[in-house]
Amino acid sequence: MKKLSGFNKMMFVLNIVLTVLTFIAYILPFLAPRLFPLLSVFTLMMPLMLLLNVMFFLYWLLQTKRQMLLSGLVLLLGITFISKCYKFSSTNLPEDNSDFTLMSYNVRMFNLYDWLPERDIPQKIMQFVKDNNADIVCLQEYTKRGNASFPGYKHSFLFAKDGLSGQAIFSKYPILESGYIEFPHSGNNVIFADIVKKKDTLRVYSMHMQSIKISPDIHERIDEEKSKVIFRRLSEAFKKQQQQAELFEKHKSECSHPMIICGDLNNSAFSYVYRSIKGNMKDAFEEAGKGFGKSYNYKYYPARIDYVFADKSLEVKEYNTFSKFTYSDHFPIMTRLAFHKDE
Repeated sequence: MKKLSGFNKMMFVLNIVLTVLTFIAYILPFLAPRLFPLLSVFTLMMPLMLLLNVMFFLYWLLQTKRQMLLSGLVLLLGITFISKCYKFSSTNLPEDNSDFTLMSYNVRMFNLYDWLPERDIPQKIMQFVKDNNADIVCLQEYTKRGNASFPGYKHSFLFAKDGLSGQAIFSKYPILESGYIEFPHSGNNVIFADIVKKKDTLRVYSMHMQSIKISPDIHERIDEEKSKVIFRRLSEAFKKQQQQAELFEKHKSECSHPMIICGDLNNSAFSYVYRSIKGNMKDAFEEAGKGFGKSYNYKYYPARIDYVFADKSLEVKEYNTFSKFTYSDHFPIMTRLAFHKDE
């Protein structure tokens, strides 16, 4: 460090501070939010911290300074976090008759309360679902009052409580059993359906975890006082999400079928909740996606909060995020799957 200029010494100190913060963020997915509720919000900064580490690495590399090893080590140790944040190439395996497709989409009640100026959003969402023709469609924040219908699906399970927005699973394949998991003191929930595809029975869970209640346009009116409110609201939501995840884990453990878990987790891929719910399942975006996989329409942050987790017995052959379809505050996601041939 003695050979560094005054400016580079300052840069290296900032680099060290960033390294410490990044390692803290690496540990947080393993710590329960109820123990460190405020600290858990820090996981939302992971994409920015990874990007800054890349910039520091390039900064030192261009000067051929050995200080590049610090950020290089951070990035190497966080390689699994990088793949959750950004994928450089996608996967699109050949189609087969055994393939099936699943779409997950938070439809924001089909614009029931006119968040968007268009008056025909239910019709546009209906047409979008029809055009993409997924075999299984899971819709969060679903409401019958949205005047949307999906006649192309013979089998369905819908759930809503006390007039609140609910969820729906539509399937081209028969549904054997279905049900729901209610979360205490919350309008959020999980629904499930046991779907029969030829000789296989597959449990599909559709989730809508505790909402953080932050508008996509919050950046237009944020100030110091509101930032404190947002920070507190996030930490409280993450604590509730942990409780909900624990209820879900108990229900999930009693299922003997291969399963798919999809929906709106309202949390990042670097969170305790994500790690808890995903378990040893495959993240379809990590398996076959590309780019940031941004699923929430926030202007300045590549928020991926909608997921599809697939059982180990399933092969993820394709994954898409429809980021140009802007008729909700979320983007639809869709994946093509198949049971492994040796199953």
